[in-house]
Amino acid sequence: MYDDRQIFNLTNRQTRQRYVTKDGKCRVNLGRIHEKKRFLSDIFTTVVDLKYRWFIFVFMLCYLVTWVGFGVIYFVDALIRDDVNHIGDPEWKPCIDNVDSFLSALLFSVESQRTIGYGTRMVTAYCPEGIILLMAQSIIGSVIDALMVGCMFVKISRPKKRAETLIFSKKCVVSHRDEKLCLMFRIGDLRDSHMVDAKIRAKLIKSRQTKEGEFIPLEQSEINLGYDTGEDRLFLVEPQIICHFINDHSPFWEMSAEALKREQFEIIVILEGIVEATGKKQVKK
Repeated sequence: MYDDRQIFNLTNRQTRQRYVTKDGKCRVNLGRIHEKKRFLSDIFTTVVDLKYRWFIFVFMLCYLVTWVGFGVIYFVDALIRDDVNHIGDPEWKPCIDNVDSFLSALLFSVESQRTIGYGTRMVTAYCPEGIILLMAQSIIGSVIDALMVGCMFVKISRPKKRAETLIFSKKCVVSHRDEKLCLMFRIGDLRDSHMVDAKIRAKLIKSRQTKEGEFIPLEQSEINLGYDTGEDRLFLVEPQIICHFINDHSPFWEMSAEALKREQFEIIVILEGIVEATGKKQVKK
């Protein structure tokens, strides 16, 4: 137990490997995942979670594949119908007008999918398969556009950057308040637009050994920040001091001041709320 005169900062002078970094990233490697097909079943979330360089690469690849693929089909169709050998023949009825090479077929594919239509190349009424191909490419192009716009909107509007303006105090302290021993830290919001329905909770990450001899690595214990009294719900119009009372239900109850300095543990504080501007849920660790 703590002595009444023991008031100190919970600081750690030694560099330790963190479970969660200061910017909220979990430093846990999942290792080799054998059932990777599960990620494909939720392809939307998988694409949104990609880094921007891979996100842009995937959609660029989708466009390039469709352009080149339909360009090849258009060129093969022109070869089969012998349109490439009758360019400029007024008596010839071509399937795709002015397609005499693969590059011209590729240009026609890009013009069709992006609705550019310069007018020198076109599908004529004498080519039913060309009309079907043009309709199919238009539908596929529209689907790719819709997916890219939707994924990009979700990716940009994700509230991760909102967490940059939520500030935690660099140190937490153990001190007395209202004649009770408390662990306290401070949190504040820098923006004028406040978070709606903000709630805070904390976890203690600490390995322990059970009475049966079982070793539990990185066990998560709940740190009560006022869940039973409603004090965990915050109105962040000004910086707030968050208090955890160290009583017989606290994971710090059996730790002395010296033991607290020696123990290997990590406290993770999680702030959840709804961003007022976008209505999306924000999580800050």
